[in-house]
Amino acid sequence: MSRQARPDEVTILLALFNGAPCLDPQLQSYRDQSHANWRLIVSDDGSTDAGPALVRAFSGAADGRAVTLIDGPRRGFGQNFLHLIRAAGPDTPHVALSDQDDVWLPEKIARAVAHLAMVPTDMPALYGSRTWVCDRNLTRLHPSPLHRRPPGFRNALMQCIVGGNTMMLNRAALDLVQAAAAEAGQIVSHDWWIYQIVSGAGGRVIYDPQPTVLYRQHGANLVGENRSLPARARRVARVLSGGLRDWNAINLRALAASSHRLTEENRQLVEGFVRLRAGPRAMRARALRKLGLYRQSGPAQAALLMAAPLGLI
Repeated sequence: MSRQARPDEVTILLALFNGAPCLDPQLQSYRDQSHANWRLIVSDDGSTDAGPALVRAFSGAADGRAVTLIDGPRRGFGQNFLHLIRAAGPDTPHVALSDQDDVWLPEKIARAVAHLAMVPTDMPALYGSRTWVCDRNLTRLHPSPLHRRPPGFRNALMQCIVGGNTMMLNRAALDLVQAAAAEAGQIVSHDWWIYQIVSGAGGRVIYDPQPTVLYRQHGANLVGENRSLPARARRVARVLSGGLRDWNAINLRALAASSHRLTEENRQLVEGFVRLRAGPRAMRARALRKLGLYRQSGPAQAALLMAAPLGLI
């Protein structure tokens, strides 16, 4: 039986795996939100620590809000988020993705809901924001990079600029992503795939320059901070070592499975990128420019142009 959800309801989707050491501050930050109309679904991917018990305890302190703990697929964090997206069901107006070790600032949900409210309800829309990069004790170090080029599919094919820990989807985007999740198969990361699917289908991607999340950095981070010179050097090295080529192969297979969901222009863009990857090496940098594919920073874009003739994208 379907349930009646208010138009401003938000379902928080929390992927959990051995997250007990940092989980309580994240859970508390939900309670501290200025936007009070939320519920929580937690997918535990086989934790062996106290994380699930902390979630159960939190359910008794959530001021009457629904807190649901489900079993995850045990196939990694990306598939755990896709599992959560399917579990969100057909009724919730918004979903917000959450990591287990961050802290949300009090206006995080409210800002996302307000931005998404400006989009027609039948248009898929994805909200994401900058973060405050913090140390393991949540001391603020600096904001994440400010992306100045617009978000869109030409960017999404080359990188993800919308961090999963800041993402919120409206109902139209959730319908799209739920349907495409059944087709995707292997993905590189859930947030990159969502950015590609929503932008590729002609949806709107909103990038909020105001940080809304304290993004904790520690040794267990699966995806770390990317502003420092060593981190930037690692990204360039990954491109030049073929890492981006391998990721693109996975992404293109997932996009091919959902090609009927893309706009005609973006289907042609994907086909052009596939031809670029298989075409004469001497023409690849020129083809990259013609397609208009881009990364946000100048050095990263230069690395793309260097890598293209080498067959590394």
